Amino acid sequence: MATRATVAMATRAIVVSPVLAAERRAAESSATIVRSPEARSEEAVGLAEAIDLDVISAEIIPVNAPRPATLIGTGKLEELAGRVAEAEIEVVIVDHPLTPVQQRNLEKALNAKVLDRTGLILEIFGRRARTKEGRLQVELAHLEYQRGRLVRSWTHLERQRGGGGFMGGPGETQIEADRRLLQDRIVRLKRELETVRRTRDLHRSKRRKVPFPIVAIVGYTNAGKSTLFNRLTGAAVMAEDMLFATLDPTLRRVQLPHGTTIILSDTVGFISDLPTHLVAAFRATLEEVIEADLVIHLRDISDPDSSAQAADVEEILGDLGVDAGDKKHVLEVWNKIDNLDPERRRALLDGTRGPAAPLAVSAVTGEGVDDLLAQVEARISGAITAITISLTPAQMPLLDWVYRHGDVTERADNDDGSVTITVRATDAARHEISERLALGDSE
Repeated sequence: MATRATVAMATRAIVVSPVLAAERRAAESSATIVRSPEARSEEAVGLAEAIDLDVISAEIIPVNAPRPATLIGTGKLEELAGRVAEAEIEVVIVDHPLTPVQQRNLEKALNAKVLDRTGLILEIFGRRARTKEGRLQVELAHLEYQRGRLVRSWTHLERQRGGGGFMGGPGETQIEADRRLLQDRIVRLKRELETVRRTRDLHRSKRRKVPFPIVAIVGYTNAGKSTLFNRLTGAAVMAEDMLFATLDPTLRRVQLPHGTTIILSDTVGFISDLPTHLVAAFRATLEEVIEADLVIHLRDISDPDSSAQAADVEEILGDLGVDAGDKKHVLEVWNKIDNLDPERRRALLDGTRGPAAPLAVSAVTGEGVDDLLAQVEARISGAITAITISLTPAQMPLLDWVYRHGDVTERADNDDGSVTITVRATDAARHEISERLALGDSE
């Protein structure tokens, strides 16, 4: 009963995906990896549902010649207006950037609120932000977006003339006052964000003093980053089958199988056509990716558009100065293999056996996660090999450290009280063992 009431109260919306002629040709060409119009439309519906809109229908509209006033043609606009009125639609989502004039004209023609792709993503980000920095970043991006939307729709609120009689010119218009207030608020927000960023830099510098490598998980939105993060850390980060389920970065300390400790970072999901000012606003958040010792590029391999999504992620990584082609720094992981049919799953697993091949995992079932942890440890701390050492009675306190940072395969307790052990450990751990033995450090 509660579910029906919730659906009845939800805002009714339709999703319109204009596809320009150049975009159609690019999608039909095999030379480039471009998301299909159907996949883009489906993603737009997912974005709309992420803010609890009740999507009544979705339509792909071919646009041969974009109209400066409305983007889409007059005939299609009249047809759309009829459907909006008939279905009592309150919000029309246009999955394409709109100019302020186009947005205003569409709202007049359709008699409904119109959101373009940028506005829709901003609405989602506004709901998902939880930390102070996240909220400030979202508000700043909102204001930067709104500043360009202050078209002359407020002129009926023009103030009284500035002087007496007929001499003075018109006083400050409402739109000018709004612009000034917006600009003042933007300046204040930037100052607040600068303070937050300095605090973040301070925390980051403290982390550098503790030699824990940072591993950042990146990927297209809904690739399963938070689910994998929860699997690896035991945390309870929100993880749902929803676009942009989490927004703020989360960091946790994780101990790998052979004792290496890392800081794991879960970042905001990437998406195609992410507004430029949004990338700029969230740059401080994404600095965790820039400074990471290892980047895990997580892909939803069950998604038909996985290749196009990967291309979008690689493009944003490139904008951040991270070379996605650097296999030593970026580890590609294919997630959601549990969603594949048996034949495709078998073919996929057979094709991921080479040393440079991506790792196949399921963050939900845990399949392949042990191999992922081993690969991360090998990338961070070097190859795992065996070493045999002898500890004198004075060095026995070191034994506990060795057990925690390596895999002891053989142990012999000698008559003189010394212990001889064979331990499998990373390059970094073996180097530290040698240093501790040489210095007689028994911490």
